[in-house]
Amino acid sequence: MNPDDLQQRVAANKSVAKSVAIIGGGPAGLMAAEVLGNAGIQVDVFDSMPSFGRKFLLAGIGGLNITHSEDYSRFCTRYAERQNNLQTTLNLLPPDQLCEWVHGLGIETFVGTSGRVFPKEMKAAPLLRAWLHRLRGKGVRMHVRHRWLGWGANGQLQFETPNGPFEFSPTATVLALGGASWPKLGSDGAWVPWLRSAGIEVVELESANCGFEVKWSDYLKEKFAGSPLKSVALKFTNLQGQETERQGEMVIGEHGVEGSLVYAFSREIRQRLNAQGHATFTLDLLPGRSIDRVQAEVAGLARSSQSLPAYFKNKMGIAGVKLALLHEVLSKEDFKNSHKLVSTIKALPITVHAARPIDEAISTAGGVRFESLNNDYMLVNKPGSFVAGEMLDWEAPTGGYLLTACFATGMAAGQGVLRWLYGAATG
Repeated sequence: MNPDDLQQRVAANKSVAKSVAIIGGGPAGLMAAEVLGNAGIQVDVFDSMPSFGRKFLLAGIGGLNITHSEDYSRFCTRYAERQNNLQTTLNLLPPDQLCEWVHGLGIETFVGTSGRVFPKEMKAAPLLRAWLHRLRGKGVRMHVRHRWLGWGANGQLQFETPNGPFEFSPTATVLALGGASWPKLGSDGAWVPWLRSAGIEVVELESANCGFEVKWSDYLKEKFAGSPLKSVALKFTNLQGQETERQGEMVIGEHGVEGSLVYAFSREIRQRLNAQGHATFTLDLLPGRSIDRVQAEVAGLARSSQSLPAYFKNKMGIAGVKLALLHEVLSKEDFKNSHKLVSTIKALPITVHAARPIDEAISTAGGVRFESLNNDYMLVNKPGSFVAGEMLDWEAPTGGYLLTACFATGMAAGQGVLRWLYGAATG
């Protein structure tokens, strides 16, 4: 059923009172609220925090990355094995239409040099304020400090509030509680046992877009923890034997590695960790130089009057944390072996042993299995209850992909609620 037909069906049945509860005041929940508010449904949004969109606001501190401007077919591949599950949903709100929606809130956008799309002011707060104002204008009621505790014996929603227990029995419910990567902001994954007890399959939540632990030497941790590692290329072979290389930046942390370049490979690295207990990738410390050039430059060290650190810095641009990484994997004798030295500069191995804790991750993998839902994002075992956003079992790299899918699944769940309320549900 197309949106116009759905709106006609809704208009024809407005005499029947309906109410919908949205649990979670982030992008997915608020988008579902907008779809339902536009249809004239009474919507109540509940959030455990003192205000809405706290994780959304935090994501915007360094510049709110709304979506990405790359070719749409390429964009959709960022959802990896869940692309098929999400494709129809992404088509509801592709990046260009998401930008138009943002513009409708009075927020201008621009495309950065990396292809990422940002609000002109870079901040999340103006967008969120305008959005909440518009939702209130549609009659959407907002309830903060209402922590959902699951369902009661008769299916009613149970909440903990500053004024004591509260129960609510809407016609339909949209769950948009997020994952578990920001517990201080409300995304703590507490919902997992409640859904499982209702017979809903939930894949264990894991760290995604996260750092990984490496057994660094005390020297490297003391001298270089927190140091950015720029202009390197990371190469990794996944469990399927596919080798991928990408250039970018990362950070050497006290406990291991983190940063955008690492996050781009986090799904594949985590999968190998889960399968084998460890995972190794390589770094090209000089990605802009051919191996022949590096060989020639290393050969020149023997003829130079400079010390090794001075020569590497002045001739090759290898100093600081890059040189320290070479010392992590090479012995003094290895530095005298030109072949081994060159191969390590172009493919320095780093072995990780664990993902960093989930409460340090940017997002989470795992969640409600798509097989537990129908095509309208309704729980098969819980008719009238819908799920959207990061609660679902999908993941994507940073770069606007996470937010886009949260907005889109919220829209899809909102439309699914309308179809269910007015007798036009899909399979």
